[in-house]
Amino acid sequence: MRPEPIILAFDTSAAHCAAALLLGDRVVTRVDEMAKGQAEHLMPMLEHMLTEENLSWRDLDGIGVGVGPGNFTGIRISLSAARGLSLGLGKPAIGVNGFDGRAFGEALPYTATIPAPRNQSFVQEFLAGGKTEPVQVEAPARPQKTATELIAAVARLAASRLDAAVARPAPLYIRSADAAPPRDPAPVLLP
Repeated sequence: MRPEPIILAFDTSAAHCAAALLLGDRVVTRVDEMAKGQAEHLMPMLEHMLTEENLSWRDLDGIGVGVGPGNFTGIRISLSAARGLSLGLGKPAIGVNGFDGRAFGEALPYTATIPAPRNQSFVQEFLAGGKTEPVQVEAPARPQKTATELIAAVARLAASRLDAAVARPAPLYIRSADAAPPRDPAPVLLP
């Protein structure tokens, strides 16, 4: 890990816009609760956080992004923003899933749970020898970390992975989308 990295991390996989700016050992966080509108809100929010710390986009060493599981559209918002910033700034984008964020700093064994639709949870167990595959279970998730704690963990995990060879961030979906393609045949196009 680079000494004193500057990492901007963000996540929109739940009903919020969450961001953290890691400045060495200090983390500045902001969580704006919102059910929708994250796409329009995210970039001005990030710009404001940088400005408040007298930083520009070029000062960043990397970008951390929450990759889910969570809201499909929210995950896509964060991922597209992270990929665009990474490409435009020439800085690495590092994906961090919600299970790793919840398990960050916890003693093992640890069971990370994330709320899922219809009173269910996504669950992954972290053991001394590794972790299990995430699954969806019929039980509500119990509170583990606040959105502020989670986004700070995403920033710290991204910093710890800064110099590792990582693939570009990809969404973590545990279940299929609720929406399905229409069953009607496609319209016939006339020449």
